[in-house]
Amino acid sequence: MAKYSDLNLDLYVAAYGDDTSAAKEDYKALKRLDDVAVVASVVMSRDAQGKVSVDEHGGGQVGGGATVGGVAGLVVGLFAPPLLAATAVGAGIGAAAGKIAKRHEEKRIASSVAADDWLPPRSCAIVAVVDDRYLDRVDAAVGKASKKVQKAIDKGDYDDVVDALNEGGEKVAEVIGS
Repeated sequence: MAKYSDLNLDLYVAAYGDDTSAAKEDYKALKRLDDVAVVASVVMSRDAQGKVSVDEHGGGQVGGGATVGGVAGLVVGLFAPPLLAATAVGAGIGAAAGKIAKRHEEKRIASSVAADDWLPPRSCAIVAVVDDRYLDRVDAAVGKASKKVQKAIDKGDYDDVVDALNEGGEKVAEVIGS
């Protein structure tokens, strides 16, 4: 199998408004796809005050040292780089997370999707990193979503997020899980 960084990856977001049961049902269908199709995935929710939480996560191992929590960190970092960077810097994982935040500020990261558009307060979404050859299968698995979008992930952005997670994935996992 090719390394994930050699694949053409897309960030895929399926929004559900406040219908968490539909998101969880679709997430179960998404998890039935193999790790070749879905590299990493999470169900995220945002409460009325804007606090984002990762409710479920899954997918293949992301880099040599990434933890399962790191899988969630990868998806969150590609979906909303400032959220990962703030979480990662707060957890003390170092320069790679700061680099992601700096790149995001200097140029809108190509793979990012505006979190406020797809995860407004009182809503939930499935966010996944997928191999673009399997987009049709992913799209079919998340049939209950009210909105869907996918964008190509820039290889440099992917590598930066993986590096940040490999540098301190357990700390990111602790913060994301809290």
